[in-house]
Amino acid sequence: MAKMKSFASSPRPWWKVVLLNLLIAIVLVVVLLVVLRRWLNSYTEHGIETEVPQVTGLTLAEADILLSGSHMRVEVIDSTYSSKVPLGTIVEQNPAPESHAKRGRTVYVIMNARQRRQVALPDLIDVTYRQAQSTLRQVGLGVCEVRYEPSAYRDLVLDVQSPDSLTIAAGTLLTEGTQVVLVVGQGLGTEQVAVPDLAGLGLSDARSLLLATHLTMGAFTYDVQPDSTNEADYRVYNQSPESGTKLREGQSVNVWLSTDMEKAATVKTDDTEEEFF
Repeated sequence: MAKMKSFASSPRPWWKVVLLNLLIAIVLVVVLLVVLRRWLNSYTEHGIETEVPQVTGLTLAEADILLSGSHMRVEVIDSTYSSKVPLGTIVEQNPAPESHAKRGRTVYVIMNARQRRQVALPDLIDVTYRQAQSTLRQVGLGVCEVRYEPSAYRDLVLDVQSPDSLTIAAGTLLTEGTQVVLVVGQGLGTEQVAVPDLAGLGLSDARSLLLATHLTMGAFTYDVQPDSTNEADYRVYNQSPESGTKLREGQSVNVWLSTDMEKAATVKTDDTEEEFF
């Protein structure tokens, strides 16, 4: 009997095996990619966004509560000072209010200072009124009143005072937004006034006393040039004209200052009198 040829046991062509394995690998890769993409979308909440609340003008605690409700976080990145929002509240935020961002997004904020900053009063004596106003505005101070006094120096600042008429020395630290009074010259007056005795007074007190009697401070000379640490120790030991002299309102009185008050007993007014007005 002739033997029948068996097809069941014949091997497959090698290229069919390779093709089958390649197709299986491709299917597995596609399945893995689909599964991975779905997992990433779920993990990152892809396509799920929420509106960013407005937190400017809020305190940090208030902003944290509001953003938590929108599944967001708040982080302070800087601080500044602004008079446009209350102290201790948020000035700026990023992302902007009403924009859209993913859940879990951090909102970065800039906080307003909890206290107003302190600024030094500029030296405004003998500065024009308009220039003084501009300088004060630049440093965050203001003018609540302009008080005119007799002076040969028209429209020049003679003194800077508080609303209760106390002289404020240049360099004094003031809270930003403080309003000051500018004492400004308006020309010589018509009345005669007696020169006060300035001996023993500091420069600021001497200027205030002269203004109170409708006179102005002229030249002031230190026997030894002061530095930033001892300027307040200097006192008037001589003046010209001397006390009791009659002057026209607005005229000037010159003074000499020293830390050695024994000079007041030895110096002669006649040796130092000069006309500066």
